[in-house]
Amino acid sequence: MSQKILHFAVILAGCGNKDGAEIHESVLTLLSIDRAGHQYQCFAPDVPQARVLNFLTNEEMKEKRNVLLESARIARSKIKPLSDFSKDDFDILVLPGGSGVAYNLCTFGLDGDRMTVLPQVEASVRAMHEAGKPIGALCISPVIIAHVLKKVTVTFGKDEKINAIFQKSGSKTTNADARSIVIDHENKIVTTPCYMLDARISEISEGIDKLVQELIKLV
Repeated sequence: MSQKILHFAVILAGCGNKDGAEIHESVLTLLSIDRAGHQYQCFAPDVPQARVLNFLTNEEMKEKRNVLLESARIARSKIKPLSDFSKDDFDILVLPGGSGVAYNLCTFGLDGDRMTVLPQVEASVRAMHEAGKPIGALCISPVIIAHVLKKVTVTFGKDEKINAIFQKSGSKTTNADARSIVIDHENKIVTTPCYMLDARISEISEGIDKLVQELIKLV
């Protein structure tokens, strides 16, 4: 008997770990989905990028960029605006990490516990959760899940400062290494810390593979 083909929606936050989506995490997520025999569609919000950094000097640049256009670099142009997302078309939602998550998809990078989430992103997370469909979040992306859904179990690696912020709002945080995942069975949420830790790409890959496999089991 052939397996059912599952459809993953992957939300990207630009291109590059310092001001967009983390490229390793994003590509390894897509690779893991494909190797498992399933399909994915990338999305990104069609909004201005919050900041643009010089990746050699870490200095902020004056030029303007668009989150959807930058994300298209990772997706090899096969990407849709997040406004086109519908929960009815997908079985699983995944959010790779990168600083763009904390600046472009939400304001955690600027506002901390006073953060807000981009309405399109929040609506996508809520829609999938209310439909009982699994959600995966990598690296810093669990800040969005914890903020939107509140009483969930996630990991931020071993970042006690971030742990404390979301514990106050009712979430449970579990420390984990880059090769591990944390599963919230009740809410069908799977998280892995990736580059929240000083990790090797092979360790990141192992954690992402485990996350994708567990999301498949939760469908």
